[in-house]
This record gives sequence, structure tokens and C-alpha cells, in this order.
Amino acid sequence: MHKKKATLIINPRTGQNVAKLPDVLAVLSAAGWKTMIGLKEYGGHTMELANAATEEKSDLVLAYGGDGTLSQVVNGVMNTKEQSMVGIIPGGTANVWAGEIGVPDDPVKATLALVNSEPHKVDVGHVDIMGVTFPQAQAEDGQSRQGKNGHKKKLKPSKGSAKAKHHFLLMAGLGVDAAIMGNVSKPLKYRIGPLAVGLSAAKELPAHRAFPIEISTSPDESEPLWRGEALQVVIGNTRRYGDIAEMTPNAYIDDGVLDVCVVTAGDPLSTMQQITSLLLRKKPDNLTAEYFHGAHLYIKVPATVPMQLDGSAVKLKDYLEKADYAALQQVEQQDQVMISYRFDAMPHALEVFIPRSYNDALFERSQSAEGGQEQVTRLQEHDEKAHVKPHKHKGDEQGETEAHAESEQHDPAADSKEKKHDEEMSKEFPALVASLLENGRKITVVGKVPNPEKAGTYIIAGGATKESTGEIKPVAVVVDAETTIFNQDGRHEQTEAIQGLQEGASLVVEGKKSKRGVIHASRMVI
Repeated sequence: MHKKKATLIINPRTGQNVAKLPDVLAVLSAAGWKTMIGLKEYGGHTMELANAATEEKSDLVLAYGGDGTLSQVVNGVMNTKEQSMVGIIPGGTANVWAGEIGVPDDPVKATLALVNSEPHKVDVGHVDIMGVTFPQAQAEDGQSRQGKNGHKKKLKPSKGSAKAKHHFLLMAGLGVDAAIMGNVSKPLKYRIGPLAVGLSAAKELPAHRAFPIEISTSPDESEPLWRGEALQVVIGNTRRYGDIAEMTPNAYIDDGVLDVCVVTAGDPLSTMQQITSLLLRKKPDNLTAEYFHGAHLYIKVPATVPMQLDGSAVKLKDYLEKADYAALQQVEQQDQVMISYRFDAMPHALEVFIPRSYNDALFERSQSAEGGQEQVTRLQEHDEKAHVKPHKHKGDEQGETEAHAESEQHDPAADSKEKKHDEEMSKEFPALVASLLENGRKITVVGKVPNPEKAGTYIIAGGATKESTGEIKPVAVVVDAETTIFNQDGRHEQTEAIQGLQEGASLVVEGKKSKRGVIHASRMVI
């Protein structure tokens, strides 16, 4: 990955995400990314920022926030002709996508994981409204609208509003989940997290009723896949549904189809059975759920059924043409008005950054096996280069001697020379290390990651303590073949010794520090 222009779009969340911004920027800078910053200021601004970043040819657009922020970024990127890649630094309530692909919740560790990621092409879900069916009384008054042409067979998507989000990466939901998300207090959500969602659920669940639904694979709806009453419908591009369950457990993100789970209506006993299954088995019970999948799905539900995309409630107003929405407002019983949605899978439509450590569970087995083998080969090549490449120190020929020791014949004279050299250096090291320990920067490790683009190179994120004030400044240390590494006993260590560093370990580093907190280590003690 040689493209290095990134845009970091931040949902400030009353300041929580901004607090770690210097740490995040230090790591990105250490990895060679030239990063611009965009801060969300109002509703819909994130989509605008992502759109502008893509048009300005940012190679990577990073969403620093929750799944709602990611959804806005995905839509902003998808609304352009030339697309950027998309990455995530979790900073929201549920962080479902980050959990799906194994990105840590901690923003600094997440940025380290991002640095050691690679782009994958994934499917994106697309939703549009194909038509609105009004009750018979309104139809007789000329208010029945089945798209622009007035009948089902020639339905066309409504243009709607520029604010409408037509794309989703994770899932779409029709039913009680959208009602819950639409009534969550954002200030309360930022303060107490998932509990705010629970409070909204306690309010919405008792009032929720089953609704009629038709699911078809063609716009004429002549032979529906399923018709009945439902409590909830989930159209999944991925599997996880919040932190509760896998509503579409068989979904793959690169198979070109969407998976649908319909939680069917039933008596109180079956409803309790479904709740128990979600809590204990982490997926819906097959007796009270129906499953479908397809590349193109048509779903008809009452206009009163709310919709959410990637965990954020959306407004029906944004998807309807003005005439349709005005006519809808004139109807007294809006649950008698039927909305025809079209859901499409857009195969391999977006490139997203996924950690190299991810097990590819969301990818189809055939493609995963092939891609996984390529990744194993790349990692093996990386490891071989990292271990074979000699560790060269200034004025020290030890690395070159070790690199050639196995390939050359035994030379007693060379051995004697090397031994004498080691004895001379062993006298010098203790004093040098003592000086480093006294004058170098003291750093506490947060995490580390290999730089996949440069074999034998590592990035260490941490905090440097200023002894005069005790203030801790975020830094990212770059360790490469030019870095001389000592242990506490004054002995040389190879670069691979960085692999053993744990969170909380202490380092002492010597090297020039950049404005964004990047230290290219010339010498260090571990």
C-alpha cells in the first residue's frame, strides 16, 4: 500500500474522541500517512466531508466515531465517481463494524491495527423506494402513486432528498429497532452509552405491534417469497446485530447477495422464545424466524414502519419525492399506506481497510482461502526479510558477521577478530547505556505493530514523560535497521526484540522528534 494521503473525519462526541487525536495522528504520521482532519459540526456534515475528501483524491477516508459516523463516510464516498478506501477508528457506542473485523476499541491500538491493515473489496447494500400505494379512497381521488408512471411494472426509484443515505455496509432494519434508535437521546447516549438505547427500548417495545410485509425478488411482486406479519426485519450485509446477536449468521460480505431475517409475529410464548434465543443462542430461533437471501429484494411494508441503516434511524421524508410525501401527510391512517422498498447488493463496490490479523470469517470460503494463502505468503516473505536482513549498527560489523556466518566457511582469524571487537564494545556499552538512560526520552508503551511496507520496521505507540512537569505527551517511535537497540545489561538486541514488548513496558529512546510526535529512534534501551 503506497498511497499515503488520508482524511480523518471525527465525530467529537462532546470531546471524548478529540482527546486522543494527537496519539492517533502520531501513529498515522509514523506510518507515512499525510493526514488531513475534518471535524463534524452538524447533522449530515460527515457525509459532506467524506464526499469532499474523495473528490480531493484522498486515498483513505477514516471514520473516527461509531457505526453512524462510518455510515455517513461510506455514503459520502459512494456518492462520488472515483472512490477512496475506507477505514475505521472506533469511537461510538456499539462499534459493530470494528467488532466484526477485530479492530480494538482503544483508538491508539485501533490506529496501530489500521497501519497493519490491507484493503479488501466488499459488497455494499443499496436501498431505494420504488413506489407508494395509497388506500383505495385516495386512489380514486388520483393520489395513488406507484412511482412516476403510476403502475407497478414500471416503477422507478424516487429521487428523494440529497440528505438520504442510500448505502449501508452492515445492515438495514425495518421495525422496532429503527423506532428504538430513532428515539435515543444523543446527549444521554454519549454519557451512558448502551444504557440510553435500553431506555429507549423500554419505551418503544410495549407500543410496538406486528405489521404486514411482502418480500419478493421481482418488482411486479407476482410471486412473493413470503407474505405475513412480522415484528422485525433485518437485511444483513454482515452478521453482527449490535452486541446482542447475529441476526444474519450466514452472511458474507463479498458474495453479492443480501441476507434477510424476518422475526415473525406470534403469541406471547413464541415472542418470549425468540427473546430467549437472542439472549442465549445469540441468534434468532428458527421456529419464529424466516430467512431469505438475494441480490435484489423488494419489500413492501406500511409507511408507519420505521427504517434504520447501519444503526441510525432515517427519515421517510428524505426518500420520497415531495408530491408523494405531501400526499402521505394527508392520509389519516398512514398504516394503510404501503411503501415498496428495493434492496440491492452492490458486489465489491467499496474498498475497506481490514487488519491483517483478521480471520476472514466474513468472506466467502473460496475467496477467503485464496486470499488467505496470498496473505500467508506475503507475511512469510515479510518475516523472512525481517529475520534474514542483518541488523547493522553504526561502527559495528557484528550484524554483517552474523549474516554471513552460516554461508561462509569457518575462519579462526575472523573469529578472533570478532571476539576482540566484542570485548572492546562491551567496555563501551555500559557507559553509553547509562548516558541513554539518563538523557533519553522515557516512554511507556501502549502498543506496537510491524510496518508491513518495510520489513524489519516497527511502530511503537506510547507516552513520553516530561520529567520537569510529569506531563505525558503522545509519541510514535519508528524502529528500523538503523536503530541501535540495547537491553538493560548493555547488550545489543536485534530489531525483532520489539516483538516481545508488552503494553506498559518502559523504553528510553534517543532520536529527533517531529511536530506530530514521531521519533525516528537512532538508539534505544528496552
